[in-house]
Amino acid sequence: MMNKLFTLLLALPIFVSAQEQGDFEVSLGAGLNMSTFHGDDAGGFSTRNGAQFGVTAEYYVSDNWSFKTGFIHDSKGAEEDLNGFSREDKIDYLFVPFYANWHFGEAHNWYLNFGPYMGFRLSAEELPTRRIIEEETNQFDLGLGAGIGRKFQISDNASVFVEYQTAVGTAEVFDRQDVFNFRGALNAGVAFTL
Repeated sequence: MMNKLFTLLLALPIFVSAQEQGDFEVSLGAGLNMSTFHGDDAGGFSTRNGAQFGVTAEYYVSDNWSFKTGFIHDSKGAEEDLNGFSREDKIDYLFVPFYANWHFGEAHNWYLNFGPYMGFRLSAEELPTRRIIEEETNQFDLGLGAGIGRKFQISDNASVFVEYQTAVGTAEVFDRQDVFNFRGALNAGVAFTL
């Protein structure tokens, strides 16, 4: 199942690039993450800051609606204070959204997006000791995301964007703890219409 999904994701840019010119957009973006854990065992955790960067592809089915996916390096985790000693779980994922985007406003330059996502763990470590905790964490992250953004046209085929995105995990982060990922991200980037 995972192999079929990964093959589909790799083939998606080939499929949509065959669409009519102007209906397909590729974006490069980066931003600041603010992540933590939620769940029954997440009481002692607080927010940690991280980064994300990646490439997304957006296929427009009308002036108001598009579908968006991509590959984003997403640094998640949380901080924890244990009797005056601060430790941090840093878990990096390959984040793959499957979002519907609704474009609105007079020039359709505002957008709301929402939908499910998958995350594939790339690395996991405890800071500041740099102890590897990959065997204690689950390999996949699943959840729902939503966001709002605005594009600013800079040429016929290019625009810059600013957006705020959230992602709420529904898959447990650790094997023996009832905690799930929660992340907000403030991103900016450039989008090119093909």
